Amino acid sequence: MTQMCLILRKIKVSSPPAPYIQDADAVTSAFARIQHKPTFIVGNLRYVTTNAHPAAPVAAPVAGDEPSYPVLLYLEGASGFRQMSTFQVEELVSHGYIVLALDQPYTAAAVVFPNGRQATMPSLETVRPMIRASYIPPEQTPTLNGRSLQGGTIIPYLAHDVSVALDQLTLLNQADPNGILTGRLDMKRVGSFGVSLGGIVVSKACQSDLRLGACLMMDAPVPTDVVRAGLRQPSMWITRDEEDMRLERQRAGGWSEEEIHTHLTSMRAAYDGLTGAGYFVRVTGTFHSNFTDVPNWSPLASWLGLTGPIDGQRAHSIINAYSLAFFDRHLKGLAMALLDGPAERYPEVRFESRTS
Repeated sequence: MTQMCLILRKIKVSSPPAPYIQDADAVTSAFARIQHKPTFIVGNLRYVTTNAHPAAPVAAPVAGDEPSYPVLLYLEGASGFRQMSTFQVEELVSHGYIVLALDQPYTAAAVVFPNGRQATMPSLETVRPMIRASYIPPEQTPTLNGRSLQGGTIIPYLAHDVSVALDQLTLLNQADPNGILTGRLDMKRVGSFGVSLGGIVVSKACQSDLRLGACLMMDAPVPTDVVRAGLRQPSMWITRDEEDMRLERQRAGGWSEEEIHTHLTSMRAAYDGLTGAGYFVRVTGTFHSNFTDVPNWSPLASWLGLTGPIDGQRAHSIINAYSLAFFDRHLKGLAMALLDGPAERYPEVRFESRTS
């Protein structure tokens, strides 16, 4: 299931704003169940709207602009939904990108198909071993419905979804049945970004499909086979230090020392193994959920231990700034001084970069 965010300019749109979550009742109830959280935390999201409008036309290029726009694919974390990082998607769209957000059935909280059929994630306890096996060797090979998976992990299958999405976008660019996207997608300037499971999948998709020209992974370990093979595209990791992970464990649970160690060492190894441009960005005071919309859901998010000590809006502004600078440099060819070294306006950030 997908959601497309299109570039808008100041045009009159007759339709009402799009809801934050389509099929909100199914999605939020599944999310709360899987996360073992009270429903009231997400129940009111059914009433939230966005800055997008259904069926809005793609903005016509102004004089001197290219007729098509670079494309980004977004992937959410396990038990999430494709709108989980709307704060980041809207920022990128507002700067000249078309963003496709993917829901992947049985790892997303719930996917409601056009015929009404639902695919819900069974539980984190069921799915997590099939994710974890990609970066920590399991003692016993995980199975799905009694069948062994390639390497004991679902990551290659999810990464293949990204390639299928690219194939479909190519077809839409050639001839969109709705007449909206034909000739408007620049399939030579394509990148991907994701958080948590989405970040794991992005790294695998980038390793296996070189149509992806820029790869942004947020707070996610890197699969062992990807570290071994290496990434050839410009790549950025946005994460935090072990102290923040341990503080999150203290307040909300999870984050064993093994997980902390593997997260950070696998990202570092992938970064060190790059043959081209790379960036390693650590944002002090963030928790895992700070890389999503969660801080915007409720003023209780911090009190419940869901977000870190950093101000939620401040974290989002930092993530947006580095995300935009990364894609602008490597998909649009812009200079982007933010990526040249540490920035005084972001003292919370520990920044590293490499060119080869």
